[in-house]
Amino acid sequence: MDKYKIDSVNFDDIKNDEYWNFGDFKEDKMHSIHAYPAKFPAFIATKAISYAKKKGVNVNRIGDIFCGCGTVAYESAKEGIHFWGCDINPVAALIARVKSKKLDNDILEEKFVEIKKQYHSLIYNPAENYINPRIVYWFEEQNIIELRKILLSIDKVCGFNPDYKNFFLCAFSNILKSTSRWLTKSIKPTVDRNKIVKSPFKQFEIQFNKMAVANHESLIKRDIEIDILTQNSLNLNNKNKLDLLITSPPYVTSYEYADLHQLSILWLNFSDDYREFRKNTIGSLYKNELESNTPLNKIGEMVLEELICSKFQNSRTMAIRKYYEDMQLITMKSYGLLNKGGIALFVIGNTEYNGIRIRNAEHLALSMSEIGFVDIEITKRKISNKILTPYRDTNGRFTKVDSGKKIYSEEFIITGRKS
Repeated sequence: MDKYKIDSVNFDDIKNDEYWNFGDFKEDKMHSIHAYPAKFPAFIATKAISYAKKKGVNVNRIGDIFCGCGTVAYESAKEGIHFWGCDINPVAALIARVKSKKLDNDILEEKFVEIKKQYHSLIYNPAENYINPRIVYWFEEQNIIELRKILLSIDKVCGFNPDYKNFFLCAFSNILKSTSRWLTKSIKPTVDRNKIVKSPFKQFEIQFNKMAVANHESLIKRDIEIDILTQNSLNLNNKNKLDLLITSPPYVTSYEYADLHQLSILWLNFSDDYREFRKNTIGSLYKNELESNTPLNKIGEMVLEELICSKFQNSRTMAIRKYYEDMQLITMKSYGLLNKGGIALFVIGNTEYNGIRIRNAEHLALSMSEIGFVDIEITKRKISNKILTPYRDTNGRFTKVDSGKKIYSEEFIITGRKS
């Protein structure tokens, strides 16, 4: 499909492809070791691998430049294929590294027993330690003490073994919302003053046991190369050549991931101020240097013109422009990462802002065509959990009530080959 045909395609008329709607098997437990918003369905990765092979690609290395919690990494390693990926979010990179590494369960059990002993013998004086005010905002004093003791115990037992330390830090990260005042099931940072918070070490033990079972059942092949970086995909140097790229870019109106993971960012000392991560995130309202003269493609210009002509022109409009600029750069970076004949597969959906359609998928497809991708194919899949609850309320929860932000119940699979 050439760029002129893409210009004329009505994406609403594209039929749903059952191939991309459902998986053939139940997801492995490793995919559930840590909560993560808008998690990538594992079956899309496995079907993408089959798709590429049917197209004649010899798939030796797979990549994901928005690797999130490592779904593609795990499925690649499970298939015996080397993987390279990155994510700007250090919490995501941590989860991905843990998910794609199979550890010795006997050693895990031994280390947990040692951590438990350390925890119960540790004398901790909160007056002697600085605690970030943002942590104090979210956590009760007793839980801060207990969480700090867990961290100190993990470091004491696993300090010289990064793989096992990451495993326990991932378990720690996943209990933070349940042991804080964070409103349950809300993806927006909302305080619940009436919440009965849970006991940290008890939650930590439950989480460890869950992860240990998942690790034991993991089908990761140990001799596979897995390389996951904490890096901004906009700054990639194209040195990691891939046969297949499988990725799902952020949507322009998505919630700020730095906000969603702020508890882990603060507790794990990834930053003293989680808001720093907003500045370099694609589509962020807090993007540095929003003003730019980078030319947008035809679809991007059409969306921006509609926004500018509306009564809603504001900082969000400028963020949407920056998003489109970034996605055009991402398309170029993706092309450079691929070996000749390699395939890129993007999963992306359209969004809406104050009633105006933000055409993420159309913009990306045209960007791919203009950068040099050939054999571009566009299909559509249903997102089952968003069909019944197509809106989000003010706390970010899915709802049936037509009073909040509309969430589209479909997304597009866009593939292209490097010529």
